[in-house]
Amino acid sequence: MALSAGVRIGPYEILTLLGTGGMGEVYQARDTRLNRIIALKTLPAEKVADADRKRRFLTEARAAAGLNHPNIVTIYDIAEEDGACFLAMEYVAGNTLEGMIAGRALPLKDALKYASEIADALVAAHAAGIVHRDLKPANIIVTLDGRAKLLDFGLAQFIETVVLTGETQSLRTTPGAIVGTAAYMSPEQARGRALDARSDIFSYGLVLYEMLCGERTFQGDSWIDILAAILHEEPRPLRSLNAAVPGWLEQTVARCLKKDPAQRTQTMWEVKQGLAGPTVSGGSRDDIPSIAVLPFVNLSADKENEYFSDGLAEEIINALARVPELRVIARTSAFAFRGREQDLRTIGQRLRVGALLEGSVRRSGNRIRVTAQLIHAADESHLWSERYDREMTDVFAIQDEISQAIANALKVKLAAPRRSTASIEAFQSYLKGLYWYQRYTAENLARAKESFEQALRHDPEYAPAHAGLAVFYYGLGALGIRRMTEMAPLARSAAESALAIDQTLSEAHSVLGLVTGSVEFDWPAAERHFQAAMAVDPVPPLARVRYALYFLIPLRRFDEAEAQFRQALETDPLSMMVHYGLAFAHYCKREYDAAIEHAATAVALYPDYWLVHFAMGLALAQKGCLQEAIASLETTGRLTPSFTSASGFLAGLYVRAGDADRAAKLMEEVREKSARQYVSPVCSAIYLAALGDADGMFERLEAAWEERDPYLTRMDAEPCLEAFHSDRRYRALLERMKL
Repeated sequence: MALSAGVRIGPYEILTLLGTGGMGEVYQARDTRLNRIIALKTLPAEKVADADRKRRFLTEARAAAGLNHPNIVTIYDIAEEDGACFLAMEYVAGNTLEGMIAGRALPLKDALKYASEIADALVAAHAAGIVHRDLKPANIIVTLDGRAKLLDFGLAQFIETVVLTGETQSLRTTPGAIVGTAAYMSPEQARGRALDARSDIFSYGLVLYEMLCGERTFQGDSWIDILAAILHEEPRPLRSLNAAVPGWLEQTVARCLKKDPAQRTQTMWEVKQGLAGPTVSGGSRDDIPSIAVLPFVNLSADKENEYFSDGLAEEIINALARVPELRVIARTSAFAFRGREQDLRTIGQRLRVGALLEGSVRRSGNRIRVTAQLIHAADESHLWSERYDREMTDVFAIQDEISQAIANALKVKLAAPRRSTASIEAFQSYLKGLYWYQRYTAENLARAKESFEQALRHDPEYAPAHAGLAVFYYGLGALGIRRMTEMAPLARSAAESALAIDQTLSEAHSVLGLVTGSVEFDWPAAERHFQAAMAVDPVPPLARVRYALYFLIPLRRFDEAEAQFRQALETDPLSMMVHYGLAFAHYCKREYDAAIEHAATAVALYPDYWLVHFAMGLALAQKGCLQEAIASLETTGRLTPSFTSASGFLAGLYVRAGDADRAAKLMEEVREKSARQYVSPVCSAIYLAALGDADGMFERLEAAWEERDPYLTRMDAEPCLEAFHSDRRYRALLERMKL
């Protein structure tokens, strides 16, 4: 029964009924405390009679209330009265997107504007771990000044009845079964399966499709027919319904509407990037200024030969990257599609390149067969292909011939080849070192070190192998696996050996920048080394990342750091380290929503890599989302037990969550581990900070100073230590580091 005007629900006075829906009624009301007009959404008592359902509803509603975004309708309050629940929300005057479409395509400019704003809202929600589950035009309001705002984040899953407007059907469901309006469900939602952010991406694609052509993507006489179409039919091509839709936009929508979640665009951040349209020319075979070299497939009987096929592709990347007029995607992003069933057009769109190189390698004894195909990304046609059957001793010639053929096909001039060694054996060992180093576990790092050393036994003048050792040694100290006081001299020596052979080696200059800055605290010298690392053309994305993380952020030059990360994205858009760096920069700036957004992108791209979960946990903790932060840091610990500093942050969160016993137990486990491996003093310092034990914390920070733990150089940017900034010991420690 509708509430009458003048009725009071707590501090809220009912003014008028705005509408009814599957969740109950929505009223315009006045908050008598603030004299503010709000929208009050009711959830009748019978719909939350089940205690577990009610608990889950309130949990999700509180999470949604934490969203603060200009394109999301804000939830102000959650109230209960006589068993019913009420949501006090921002009152928005305007029209729903459903009413604006009304069977007609929106102007392309308007559709793109609203699509971009909706994407922004979903990026923010997904970063906070909230899935909408009922995305549809009726849940999107366009304000009087033309801004799109989303309603009802994550609330649909708790409602028993969903009214299917337009079908006059109702679906009665239980938690975990089918929810939402049928015409906007994802296939996995229609099957009653567990949902994640990719379900929203499908629904978003349906909404965007309808904005662009004025018709629902899937239609039928009943909700059963509609669900059958969603599960089994393909959408009509958008451009057959609206010829004004650009081809790139049609492809963006099509990638959202893949029935298999694994085949869809994986994050809303990537969808948003797709809405910007192509930034490079891919329509003309005479003008393709961008390329991605995909990992070459290892067809050898010995699967361990993957290191060689990867290395061959990487060497071609390095050769092409020296062509000034050619934008070449970095290895990290180009290799991100390994093992994924993605068509080449989709890969080209996601990397925003005009051409793709793919190939395969088969080794048998001393013989090698390499096949390579240069493909036009827009239509998957072949621009060039070749097969090479050679002796292993010809591998350098094969690399040069492939690179030259690509340059010829793309009508660019290839720079003269640069060869760091004439030894095939040294080259192969070096490739093994790179392969193992990029698979960051303690066992694989040991393999990487042995491979680099083996390369130098074959050729002591092989500069990249010296640089590989330098990165290895510094990495062990930076991760807290070994004492930095032991590792820094080894890293410096290896880097200097590399530069004595080749003064232009970016990696070696970066390592010297790391050592002179975060270990020796000679910041002017560190900047000179970092600038030398970035003096090559093009600048390696990882050189920018190191400069930003280990120089700019310690000096609190956060905006400059963010600019370096964004420049790195130009050629490495799917890089875990770049998105981690952006997350950390925003974290240090206390911009936690943005930090969570970038961490979420990194988690979606690299769910099995510990560092991205660590970044997510730090940002969530500062937002006050303790349980979610704890889950992220527990995942970090499972993925990399050797990174003990994460345990200190996790124990601190246990303390904040009121579970001091659990925190103490975890730290006892760390103490036991310290008998078997090195444990950074930072671990216990962070834990003691959470306990408020300033004396104990500074004692451990002093120990970290003695061991030159690189974390110390970033402690002034660390939010969890803000309470100690006024302590003279804190300032004294910063002064010793010349910060």
